[in-house]
Amino acid sequence: MSAAVRILALAGSVRVDSFNKRLLRIAADGAREAGAEVTLVDLKDYPLPLFDEDLEAAQGSPALALQLKQLFLDHHALLIASPEYNSSITPVLKNALDWVSRRAPNEPRLAAYQGKVATLCSASPGALGGLRGLVHLRAILGNVGVIVLPEQIALPKADEAFASDGALLDAKLHASVKQLGANLAATVSKLRG
Repeated sequence: MSAAVRILALAGSVRVDSFNKRLLRIAADGAREAGAEVTLVDLKDYPLPLFDEDLEAAQGSPALALQLKQLFLDHHALLIASPEYNSSITPVLKNALDWVSRRAPNEPRLAAYQGKVATLCSASPGALGGLRGLVHLRAILGNVGVIVLPEQIALPKADEAFASDGALLDAKLHASVKQLGANLAATVSKLRG
């Protein structure tokens, strides 16, 4: 890669031992090996109030929301591992995406999302691997201007899929998840010329 692609990687879970955080780290390793700079973000470090326009009008965006938005602005791409909660995305992820979407004075609409490319993955103990949640996340991101790549991985039976070191027990699947991150890096590099 000529100029390093910057990828912001986050999981839609704040659980310490999240399957999605494990999956995200593998995909992020693949992106790094492909030459990208990857910033891993834990949404637990960004506790935000529920998005509320009255709160925003009275107090402005919370400082942590502005910090998170700046990370989105500073990166070319998003790598998101999203758990499925009741057939959709998690409240913490949706809330973060909502705060990041807010427009600052003299800023284009949805500035933190425009021109971004994203790759999605999920992990779940269930049989569909979180697939239903990815459908919603894909729609949300597409509607705010993110180009969401078609390739994704939804890992079923995640509670049985990982070794104690965080690697996937299935070596081919492990390689596929790494390739997911590498493909994101390569695609963004090509788009950037």
